[in-house]
Amino acid sequence: MRIPINRIKIGDRLGSDIFNHSGLLVLSASTVLSEDDIFKLSLHRIEEVDIKTEEAPPAIVEEDAGEGRRKENPPSSLSADRYKLMAQAVYEEAVSGIQDLFEHAAKEGYVSLEQIDEGFDPLVEQVQEEKDVVSLLLVLNNKDDYTYQHSVQVGMISYYIAKWMGQSEDEAKLAGKAGYLHDIGKSVADPKILTKPGRLSKEEFDHIKKHTVHGYDLLKKSGLPESICLAALQHHERMDGSGYPLGLKDKDIHPLAKIIAVADVYSAMISTRVYQKKRDLLSVLREIHRCSFGELEPHITHAFIKHMVPNFIGKQLQLSTGEVGKIVMTHPTDFFRPLVNFDGVFIDLSQRQELGVEHIFV
Repeated sequence: MRIPINRIKIGDRLGSDIFNHSGLLVLSASTVLSEDDIFKLSLHRIEEVDIKTEEAPPAIVEEDAGEGRRKENPPSSLSADRYKLMAQAVYEEAVSGIQDLFEHAAKEGYVSLEQIDEGFDPLVEQVQEEKDVVSLLLVLNNKDDYTYQHSVQVGMISYYIAKWMGQSEDEAKLAGKAGYLHDIGKSVADPKILTKPGRLSKEEFDHIKKHTVHGYDLLKKSGLPESICLAALQHHERMDGSGYPLGLKDKDIHPLAKIIAVADVYSAMISTRVYQKKRDLLSVLREIHRCSFGELEPHITHAFIKHMVPNFIGKQLQLSTGEVGKIVMTHPTDFFRPLVNFDGVFIDLSQRQELGVEHIFV
């Protein structure tokens, strides 16, 4: 039911996502509105919202065996913590699935289409409902089994990117599956090099770079669509020709490989490895933005950043001066300089270039 903003109350639940006039996400569906949320809606000049009006389900009546009395259990809803636990379970299952795929490919020389579907499809079903992509990815990220977790993350991110670019559900699933399988060629790499606890020598790196060709051959032999095979082959190609294995440029790179490239770079940067600490999320997005001027396809990269940044709304930001405030609105073009509430004082960082953003707490 849509009602004017001046009639909504603290505790009301949103029935649908709320976007501002620039098309940026303000609040997600099912958000239980707080005082800050209502204030945020007014800042974005939202005039009316869709409020969920649900009748409470019948109470569950149980017999209290100890005292012989009947008692009613209140209805329960899926809390954010509960959702994260469910997402964690599905994510770990997908990681286990890609590990099985790697082992099967190394032994048999091809991948099982049935195994792919069993590992990937439940993941897509779970992430379809996720609104706070930033928090989900950080919750699911750790330094163990980097190769397998990276494959799952790239699959998730590629799915989101395709959706954010306006592609159909089937196209997004294809992109997600391509991301899930993009590194399958590493299944035939030397395990000692693949798991080396440190930076690789030139010879070792040259060996790993061959995973793109091996991946293409494996997926082609397994009967995967040509677009998925090319994504495995070309996801390290760069717009300016500086990538590998063929040094392709711009239009010679398959569109799906360009999506996987953005997801691949982002996942690698936010991951913790033996020789690399997890980087601050804001610095990662800034670096990806820099890469959009030559290396990564700009339209895809900017769509990714544009849809990731609104996830910062409601999170804490720290300036280089040490001051901490809450992000209440993101800028449609100056992605990294939002409107911030510092204890009741609102500062538009896009108008205060002298103030440096140090960290966003997610």
